[in-house]
Amino acid sequence: MDNTLSMIGLALRAGRLEVGDEAAGDACRYKRCRLLLVAADAGEGAQRRAMHFAEEGQCLLAEIPCSKEELGAALGRKSCAMAALTDLGLAQAVAGRLAQGDPERYGEMTERLRVKAERAAQRREKTARERQQRGGGKRPPVKYRKK
Repeated sequence: MDNTLSMIGLALRAGRLEVGDEAAGDACRYKRCRLLLVAADAGEGAQRRAMHFAEEGQCLLAEIPCSKEELGAALGRKSCAMAALTDLGLAQAVAGRLAQGDPERYGEMTERLRVKAERAAQRREKTARERQQRGGGKRPPVKYRKK
């Protein structure tokens, strides 16, 4: 579990983690969240909000096996019940670490994040090919017709 918490702390230092209910909710609402983390001992209201945020933002929700105090200590706070990872690669790494400890519980989530990462890579390749065919540079401007 320490490896997972250190990975989450690394995401915070990289600026790819939104900490707290409000910040995590905003990340989900604006569809920036890739993986929403909730502490195991979070209150019923916080868990219900997290489920709502995950549905609204179409992101994955993971209850991590640590207390609010442990998660907060990893993030340099007193306690933290909810955090949102906004980077797909870091979300995939955290899910992989969780799956190493409990593959039955987190295996499907890890697979879904892997599929999302593959799709994102395909989209990047497609746009790079299109840019290369255009001769580099930006997209041509959109021409509007007068009505």
